[in-house]
Amino acid sequence: MTIHHLHPEPGSTIDVLDRDTPPALSVDPGDTVVVRSLDASGHLERQRTPGERRPTMFADRRGHCLTGPVEVRGAAPGDVLAVRIDSARPGEWGWTIAGAKDNALNRALGLTGEPSWLLWEIDADAGTATSDRGHTVRTAPFLGVIGLPPAEPGPHSTVPPRAAGGGNIDCRELTAGATLYLPVTVPGALLHLGDGHAAQGDGEVCGTAIECPMTTEVTLDVVTGPPVPGIHAVTPGGRVTFGFDADLNAATAEALAAMLTWMQHLYELDRGTATALASTVVDLRVTQVANETWGVHAVLPHDAIT
Repeated sequence: MTIHHLHPEPGSTIDVLDRDTPPALSVDPGDTVVVRSLDASGHLERQRTPGERRPTMFADRRGHCLTGPVEVRGAAPGDVLAVRIDSARPGEWGWTIAGAKDNALNRALGLTGEPSWLLWEIDADAGTATSDRGHTVRTAPFLGVIGLPPAEPGPHSTVPPRAAGGGNIDCRELTAGATLYLPVTVPGALLHLGDGHAAQGDGEVCGTAIECPMTTEVTLDVVTGPPVPGIHAVTPGGRVTFGFDADLNAATAEALAAMLTWMQHLYELDRGTATALASTVVDLRVTQVANETWGVHAVLPHDAIT
């Protein structure tokens, strides 16, 4: 196993997903990569006052500022890329903004005036973040974006999560100790990482979390024959499956159907029995409502069935 380091520099940062982006790094299955990423906006310097414009990596940013892509040699469509998150350490500062977009949810919440900001001081060792308004919250750092480019050529937005390749999943379960399984969409996988979140609730209800720079250590591997055909994860809290759709009902059905398939595999059950058992132990959570394509994840706790 080799340990690589990847820093957010010109040539190793990108703000779209594109299968033709040259790899910033090539690794073998089983290798570990220590990845530094800027915050989602690509700030090169911290904000000193709420909303202050500071230098960024991209003058005309099209999407999240991501580090990569990382090519995994030998990975091919039909395989699954296993991304094990060994550690995630936030930077010293972060920000949250509410009411930044004119959309149906913000209008329903009454957020029609000027945006509201929080600036955060992050103490990674203590596991806390304190806002400029004096609120202190516990941190649970993770990357909002872990994903592969679509198979179709051309640049694609980083905003919506995709059933093929993942991306802007924004799932707070994907902390250190989790392994995310992504169906490989393009040769070499071309993994993109970024959108660090020091803390986020299920839903990411205002569209941002505590957005921050992040240093993440991941170990990458290629697997075949997974128990679930789509995106899924094994986390410290349990097994997780995902659904993504502009229709929350459709996203719910997608996440639950994948979990039922996994339970059938684990416990040798027919579909109906798996559904009945799931109703007693599986939690459905709204992953995020921020990304045009909404997310739902189903969680089967490790100790739920004995």
